[in-house]
Amino acid sequence: MAKIMVVEDNALNIKLFCDLLTAHGHEAKDVMDSRDAIDAALELGPDLVITDIQLPFINGIELMGMIRAEERLAGVPIMAVTAYAGEGDGERIRQAGAAAYLEKPISVARFIETVNGLLTQKEDGPAQ
Repeated sequence: MAKIMVVEDNALNIKLFCDLLTAHGHEAKDVMDSRDAIDAALELGPDLVITDIQLPFINGIELMGMIRAEERLAGVPIMAVTAYAGEGDGERIRQAGAAAYLEKPISVARFIETVNGLLTQKEDGPAQ
């Protein structure tokens, strides 16, 4: 069972993501206020972080930078999710530290496939 932290300010999305993760045998921790995300991640020790990009207070791009800068979290894979993907956003999101990103509305199958892929990569270690 993987520990997965979901940072999302939309209650319906956070319920959907957490319900999907729980249904697939993972422990899901929801964080609705991005200002609480680093403390929550340090407490949880997640195997994966899923974050929205469009967040109030600290946006997903800034949050990914903060996660990467935190020694205990630097190696945790990040999956970004956004409803507002414009041209070039995918590259910008990956440069900020995301291992993967999905556009909303999500495909349930693709969401779980991406989560499982990132968790498998983490277990196997970085590719040589």
